Amino acid sequence: MHVGLLYSRIRRDEKLLLSELRERDHEVTKIDVRKEQFNISEQPEAFDDIDIAVDRCLATSRSRYVTRFLDAYGVPVVNEADTAELCADKVKNSLALEAAGVPTPNTDVAFTTDSALESIEEFGYPCVLKPVIGSWGRLMAKVDSRSAAEAILEHKATLGHYEHKVFYIQEFVEKPGRDIRVVATDGEPVAAMTRSSDHWLTNAAKGGEVDEFDIDDEVADLVQRASDAVGGGLLGVDLMETGDSYTVHEVNHTVEFKALDSCVDFDVPATIVDWLETKADQAVEAGA
Repeated sequence: MHVGLLYSRIRRDEKLLLSELRERDHEVTKIDVRKEQFNISEQPEAFDDIDIAVDRCLATSRSRYVTRFLDAYGVPVVNEADTAELCADKVKNSLALEAAGVPTPNTDVAFTTDSALESIEEFGYPCVLKPVIGSWGRLMAKVDSRSAAEAILEHKATLGHYEHKVFYIQEFVEKPGRDIRVVATDGEPVAAMTRSSDHWLTNAAKGGEVDEFDIDDEVADLVQRASDAVGGGLLGVDLMETGDSYTVHEVNHTVEFKALDSCVDFDVPATIVDWLETKADQAVEAGA
C-alpha cells in the first residue's frame, strides 16, 4: 500500500501512524500541503501512484479544500471531502445529526446580535456560544447572564470575519464533569475515553484528564448513526451523558488519538492502519 500523508505539521498522532505504516513496510509519501499547488485539472506529482491519501491537515481550511481537490482528481482520501465539509462546520454538523435522528443538543443559529440575544434569552442561562469553525475548545463561551451575552455578542460582531457573525447558540448540557470521545472507523468503535475536568470545557486540549471508557450498546449504536450521518470515515464522535442516556454534540473528521492511545490497553494506530489497508484494497478493486 502506498499512502500519501497530507500534513502541515507532524504531531504525535501522525508519528504514531507513520511508525505503524512503516513497520508493516508500506510506502509512505509525506505531502506538506503548504508547499503544493493544486491545479483545477492536473494533480500535483506528489499524488502519483498513491493508493490512498490520509488527510491530517492541521488547518480546517486546508483540509476542506485539499480533500475537494483529491476528490476531483479521483484520488481516494480519508476522510472524504463531503465528510470534511460536514464535520468542519458546526452548523452543518448539527443539521446532519438532527436529520439522521441522532440525539444532539438543541441549537439556534442567528445572524444579528439582536436575534442572537433573543435566542439566548429563550434558552435561558447558562447557554453556550460556539464559533461555527473551530476546535480544541477555542472561542467557546458559557453565557451566564444577559450582560455577559451582550458583551460576547458585541465582541464577536466586531471581530471582522463573517464566520463570527454567524451566532451558533446551544443549550447548556449538565454533564457529570466529563464527556466521552469515541474514535471510530466507518462507525465501528476503535476505543473510547472520558475527558474530565472541573472546568465546564473538558477537552483534552484544555487539560482534561483522560481515562478509558467501556463502550456500551447504546454508545456503539449512536457512534454508528453519527458516523453514517456525516458519511463515515476515521472520526472522533463526542458524546455527553444526560442522566440515563447520551447526546452527541460533535463529530470530528481529523480526529486526534494520541491521548486515547495513551490511556487504553489497546493499539489504536494499529487498528486504524488495519482499516486503512481495507480501504486501500477497496479503492484498488473499485478502480480495476
